[in-house]
Amino acid sequence: MTIELPVPVRDEGGKPPEDRGHRNRRRWLTAIVIVLLIGIPAGYLVISAGQSRDSGRNKEAESSATGLQELRPSKMKRRIFEVPIPLGATNVRYFETSNWKTSRLYVQFDVTSGRLDTFLTEMGTSRSALKDGAITITPRDRTTVGWNFDLPGHDWAGTSHQQKSPRPSQDVVVDLTEPGFPRVYVVSTTTP
Repeated sequence: MTIELPVPVRDEGGKPPEDRGHRNRRRWLTAIVIVLLIGIPAGYLVISAGQSRDSGRNKEAESSATGLQELRPSKMKRRIFEVPIPLGATNVRYFETSNWKTSRLYVQFDVTSGRLDTFLTEMGTSRSALKDGAITITPRDRTTVGWNFDLPGHDWAGTSHQQKSPRPSQDVVVDLTEPGFPRVYVVSTTTP
């Protein structure tokens, strides 16, 4: 008597058929891969779009502002316009204008006397460059942000720090009325 063993059924490629558990695992793995390949990029796009929209709103609010904003300008703006606002500066305000010809950054802040020296040195000038009574910021620029340097009883000093293009040039006026706590006004102009 001969015993015949069942011959495994093979598909057309000569492979044995896939058992149910293996097939289910393969389907689940395929579904997970598809979700990851589609879901992660889609989620990233949603998050990125939200951040971009928020950034646009911030820039829109900033560009629609008229006059000084009670904010510290970004590091990038300070670097572009070469206005090194010292650490510890208080009452920092700024305003930026741009057109096809020039861009200007208007900055105002209060500092200690020692930090005024640091600011001037980092900008490329010194306290000795300040001329007593000199108002180096033009009437047009003063009007743009509402600065009034005609106040009686104030001890004004100013300097202009000119640099070769494309580097910006700065006009600086300092109110030295409060000994030890000067107020600094800067207009930095650059040509794009």
